[in-house]
Amino acid sequence: MASKPNQKTDEITVTLTLEDDSELECVVLTTLDAGGKQYMALLPLREDGDEEEGEVYLYRYTQSADGLPVLENIESDEEYDIAAEAFDSWLDDQESNASAAMS
Repeated sequence: MASKPNQKTDEITVTLTLEDDSELECVVLTTLDAGGKQYMALLPLREDGDEEEGEVYLYRYTQSADGLPVLENIESDEEYDIAAEAFDSWLDDQESNASAAMS
């Protein structure tokens, strides 16, 4: 996984290596604390660097002993449900904040 600023938006991006060894660049939407662990929500980017709409990837987020970020697959349905609920709550907060700003 590599982290770098997106040239267009200055957002942090990561490059995921998929099971077929292809790479997928994603923008980091947020990190979440839930169930005593941290998670990262990633949104895939299109080839032109714009954000795709739709699917968001959730990974367990930790740091290695030398401080480097580490993303791990969420293996259990129970843990995924905890991370997904935290993401849904974060998303609701973002929508509420956007609505309040427009008022």
